[in-house]
Amino acid sequence: MPHHNSIAILGIHTGIGKTIASAVIAEAIGADYWKPVQAGIEERDIDLVSRLLTDGLGRVHPEAVVLSQPMSPHAAAAIDNVDIDFTKFEWPVTNKTLLVETAGGILSPMSSTTTMADFVLHYQLPVILVVQNYLGSINHSLLSIEVLKNRGVNLLGIVINGTPNSDSETFIEQYSKVPVIARIPHLETLDNATVVKHAHEIKSRLAGIV
Repeated sequence: MPHHNSIAILGIHTGIGKTIASAVIAEAIGADYWKPVQAGIEERDIDLVSRLLTDGLGRVHPEAVVLSQPMSPHAAAAIDNVDIDFTKFEWPVTNKTLLVETAGGILSPMSSTTTMADFVLHYQLPVILVVQNYLGSINHSLLSIEVLKNRGVNLLGIVINGTPNSDSETFIEQYSKVPVIARIPHLETLDNATVVKHAHEIKSRLAGIV
């Protein structure tokens, strides 16, 4: 079963920087990091986060499932002939807060019959939603928030990752009544020093929320 202090990192879409956001948030609040399902072995997110976090090797936990192909987990699992049953995941043991990074968007498949939202709801995990500004991101954000609210998920707040767009962010925040709790700019350099710098900038915003 999950650590009592676990937080899921969900995204409104795929490829929007959940992993980078997870690293900066983990650094800011002193959390550990876990990505339960990794699809693709060429570029594993735990390798990147291990490099980015201070004492990363001690704070990044092995995946529950590693699939060979870099595609949606349900499709990758079919190729590898693996049955993904998140109810049987072995959770990392840690005395810190655990950030749990999902894959894709909130209704992206985790298995042939389940989504990331199902996983989060099963374990009653509070959620930080990562949003990136692009044409269509308001719709993706509000759809994601609507689904999470309808399922009774505890949505702690929104983290904006990448280029700011104050018009979009204001609309999402005001319409959904979900606060933007942090902003992480596009990071030109991906290293520990950069992550530490941006973690320091958002630390006070996250205090008391997570």
